Amino acid sequence: MPYQLTDEQRQRYREISQRSQRRKLELTSCVAGEKAVGIEPAGRLDPADLMPLQPQHGLTTLSLFSGGGGLDLGFERAGFGHLASYEILDICGETLRLNRPGWSIFSGVDDGDVMRASFSKFRGVDVVHGGPPCQPFSTAGKQAGEKDARNMWPQFVRCVREARPRAFVAENVPGMLDRKFGAFVRDHIVVPLADEYIVFKFKLSADEFGVPQARKRVFFVGFRAARDAARFEAPRPTHGETRDLFGPVLPRNLTRQSLGLPDIGFDCVSPTLRSGFTGPRKTTGVVNSKASLKTWASLGIWPNGVQSNRALARAFVPENGHHRMTVDDCALLQGFPADWKFAGAVYQGLGQIGNSVCPPVAYAVAISVTRALGALD
Repeated sequence: MPYQLTDEQRQRYREISQRSQRRKLELTSCVAGEKAVGIEPAGRLDPADLMPLQPQHGLTTLSLFSGGGGLDLGFERAGFGHLASYEILDICGETLRLNRPGWSIFSGVDDGDVMRASFSKFRGVDVVHGGPPCQPFSTAGKQAGEKDARNMWPQFVRCVREARPRAFVAENVPGMLDRKFGAFVRDHIVVPLADEYIVFKFKLSADEFGVPQARKRVFFVGFRAARDAARFEAPRPTHGETRDLFGPVLPRNLTRQSLGLPDIGFDCVSPTLRSGFTGPRKTTGVVNSKASLKTWASLGIWPNGVQSNRALARAFVPENGHHRMTVDDCALLQGFPADWKFAGAVYQGLGQIGNSVCPPVAYAVAISVTRALGALD
């Protein structure tokens, strides 16, 4: 027997079909160029303003585990010259070349694998920086630490010992400072470098440096010369609630405000963006927990089915009417300027964004390192 529908069900399905047809027509209009595309909403944040471009001061960097270029970009805007980047993922190498065709990029399993590279040829570099894969220490994974095949800290340490930079900067998830990894940090990072470097450990929150996202990360910064280490101070927050004379001086940048979206009576920094490279599927969503999904809903923003451009995002408005994000929206929430583009499919762009160091945070660390090295008053 044929499936029997009530009049109410027929009407509901008819409305869904009509909405679908309207979206298809809107998509056709957008693709055909009948609707203005690419106009930035008024009030949209420009993350470049969080990283005032500094003049070249002569210091150089070598980048490991470069990913989408967060550390590389932050150090570049702080005035550092770029010697080379190593990254095992081809798509990340494409992104780096897309944005900086003049840089020396070693990418892919043949050229970008740090386990095969020799770094003694980079002796004379001022700073080695990188974010070794965080999965062995992330609370989102099994936290297998040194037993995880993705643990690349020994390679980072080897690079520092071979290149002998004046300073190094390494970034990872806050879980690295948990008690369970205390012995790992001591035995595999601090002790192997203690005979040559004075090492500092500290956490930074991206929202305290103008990034409209709740993202905490730990940094390891080391100096070969005691005089440089004596001058080093971890970056002080530039955004937040003013506490005292030396506290944050600017209000936090909030999500809707930063994206140039209308005021709905609620705004906050966005939840931490999930990497599209993680999980079993090639996801185009950035939700990393049930709690974050509730926050996105309160913000009136749809964090699933991120689109490659604004035309497609507008053409496929979610049923609840929330703002559907684009790759550029996610990049902005991570602190990447609009002119920094990501190669590959949507999930690959989100993977690079979600795995990267927020450039304004990298910039703040780079400025502190520059002062310690005596290149900035």
